[in-house]
Amino acid sequence: MDEKTLIKKALEVKEKAYVPYSNFHVGAAILTEDEKLYSGCNIEIASYSPTICAERTAIFKAVSEGSKKIKKIAIVGDGGFTYPCGVCRQVIREFGKDAKIIIAKSEDEYKEYTLEDLLPHSFGPEDLKKIGSDKKDV
Repeated sequence: MDEKTLIKKALEVKEKAYVPYSNFHVGAAILTEDEKLYSGCNIEIASYSPTICAERTAIFKAVSEGSKKIKKIAIVGDGGFTYPCGVCRQVIREFGKDAKIIIAKSEDEYKEYTLEDLLPHSFGPEDLKKIGSDKKDV
């Protein structure tokens, strides 16, 4: 799947965002390693804490369906380029360390990044394995 098709899906789902408080729509579409497409929008809740970003909505949908490896993710928002928040960057790290991250204004205007570009020196599952292997029985 090419970048423009992925961006188009993110733009489509952005319109479904539930954002009565910020009125800031975000859409995300991911392509998994098994070539499945998942999308998500941001969903706001009045008490704010349970609010979820578009990126996490799409990723959690993929994981709940059995796809745990992100190949590409496209993110679009209202206005200019919309980058993932810190929490979403960490979730992308968990399921797409080597994913291509596409930040777009439109199908024709976009930038491509690696996770290392957006979250340098990140912490991931392999770091916990290192720590666990260093522990000795007490």
